[in-house]
Amino acid sequence: MATIKEIAELAGVSRGTVDRVLNNRGSVSAKTAEKILEIAKALNYKPNKAGLTLAAQKKRLKLGVILFDNNNPFFDEVMKGIRYQEERLAGYNCSVMIKQISYDAALQIAAIDDLLSQEVHGIVLAPYNAPEIAAKINCLCEINIPVVTVNTDIDHSKRIAYVGSDYFLSGQTAGGLMGLMTKGEIYVGIILGSRQILCHTDRLAGFQHCISEKYPHVHITAIIQNQDDEVESFHVTEKLLQEHPEINALYFAAGGVYGGCKAVTTIGREANITIISHDAVTTTRDFVKQGIISATICQQPFLQGSQSLNILFNYLAAGEFPEKELNYVKADIRIAENI
Repeated sequence: MATIKEIAELAGVSRGTVDRVLNNRGSVSAKTAEKILEIAKALNYKPNKAGLTLAAQKKRLKLGVILFDNNNPFFDEVMKGIRYQEERLAGYNCSVMIKQISYDAALQIAAIDDLLSQEVHGIVLAPYNAPEIAAKINCLCEINIPVVTVNTDIDHSKRIAYVGSDYFLSGQTAGGLMGLMTKGEIYVGIILGSRQILCHTDRLAGFQHCISEKYPHVHITAIIQNQDDEVESFHVTEKLLQEHPEINALYFAAGGVYGGCKAVTTIGREANITIISHDAVTTTRDFVKQGIISATICQQPFLQGSQSLNILFNYLAAGEFPEKELNYVKADIRIAENI
């Protein structure tokens, strides 16, 4: 089996340089890094996982997790995946510190800084989509604190991997369902969580792209935000329907589905509105069973939580860089007959 020493000799560099390239630590010129990776691939280099895992046990890895907390029950399922992986990793002397915050860049940076003060070795992060968060992730990379993004991604950052849905495709799927399930002229109200969350805006873009390309009978009347909050969702959806009585379809592109659907039923519009949503939390399943929601598109939240933490641990414990940068979970369409 090839060793770091052999790769270093063939590349004409130090073992430290090879280690930095293979484990994405520190700065190495692109030309040198490419040469090292080509040699490693040609020699079929594999890290010594057993030895590195033993070293990780001695090091007592600390992993941080930062998720959103907007009374969105979806993240309860992500948390179950995190907790499952936390129990499994406890046998490796690995501890997990979890924080949940609302949609706010300053709060997210404060949460990251708090985890750093507790000397975490890496972070699983559901990022708020703002330049300062991307910059913070890049700063963490510079000090060898790897970040895995979960559930939603962020552009222009050096995170090592993303685990979650392909949200543009998910939005296209919602658009396709809306087009196939409706006839006549359809006027859609779209309820986002936040325009500062990339997965929400990606879903919106996918939905818009699909209907513009394939379903000219579907028209977007208004786009509003509810911050994934059920109470806020009730009020903004009620106001939307009162201001736009022509709306005969709703697309919930994020959370707040329960509050929004309660607004629909409160004003007695459930019989003439087609509703498409995402995820299958208990309240959403109930609305699907009742026929109030026509279809919901799921994204395997438990797997998102467990896989993201597992990728981070393997990177830190075994020097195992993720095989894929984008780790998409499968979309799963549910209707009343299979919910």
